[in-house]
Amino acid sequence: MNEPAKNTVRYDMLVVTGPTASGKTSLAARLAHGLGGDVISADSRQVYRQMDIGTGKDLDDYIVDGIKVPYHLIDIRDPGYRYNVFEYQRDFVKVLTALREKNRFPVVCGGSGMYIDSVVSAYRLPEVPPDPDLRKSLEDKTMEELTAILSTYRKLHNITDIDTRKRAIRAIEIERYLALHAETIASFPVSNPLVVGVLYNREMRRERISTRLKARLAGGMIQEVEKLLDRGVDPDTLIYYGLEYKYITLYLTGRMEYEAMSRSLEIAIHQFAKRQMTWFRGMERKGVVIHWIDGELPIDAKVDLVMKLLGS
Repeated sequence: MNEPAKNTVRYDMLVVTGPTASGKTSLAARLAHGLGGDVISADSRQVYRQMDIGTGKDLDDYIVDGIKVPYHLIDIRDPGYRYNVFEYQRDFVKVLTALREKNRFPVVCGGSGMYIDSVVSAYRLPEVPPDPDLRKSLEDKTMEELTAILSTYRKLHNITDIDTRKRAIRAIEIERYLALHAETIASFPVSNPLVVGVLYNREMRRERISTRLKARLAGGMIQEVEKLLDRGVDPDTLIYYGLEYKYITLYLTGRMEYEAMSRSLEIAIHQFAKRQMTWFRGMERKGVVIHWIDGELPIDAKVDLVMKLLGS
């Protein structure tokens, strides 16, 4: 990696994100190869073993110029487990620390908005135990009262915290714990990340999603879910994983016909892509700078553009 030009901001981490089917993995792998770095996945489902096609691991993309680019936080849990953002941030810190010790450049890649945000915005996510007394004191509060209590701790950027009473009470529980134990909570490693997003226009994004879905259905995705069920993974857990695993499980357990499954799944993935963009726009409103790159550019042009942004 060349030294950055004079007066160029020195970034110590690269984040490659964007909505589903935008080609993030191949771009991140090429960039990591050129930077002498490793890819750290930021995908909430690629953590699971034996869930390859439906999660879009695209492991062949990590082979660049005949060399395997190292990747992390993929295939680290068995299917059936319910991984969460707290565990992700904890595991991420371990990987990041190890890469820094080896002088390897970290390239974060994924489209799970909360996972990306937890790294870029350095969420404080300690493992907060339940507080029965606090929960009891809040159980008779109205939603308006719970919202008012939560707002005394912090600004409510994330409205999902007040979607339901259960979420609101848990959010208050977490904030109270943070306030009482601030001195014992480990700080997130300081980083100066460059965040780039790969973006196609709406029509092209929809076309790429539909084309990819057809290829995956023809390429063994249904058989992948069938094997998971045969191995004893609970159907409700697969449904919990959402999208491909939800709808294919509903089909395999006789609750949906094939045509209805494929049609509903395609609609759900399009809606998911819209939600991803909503999350990224929310990050931008909070002050995160995302450098959006035209997805239709050739891969080499994308790489050159990101390298220039890095100052390399």
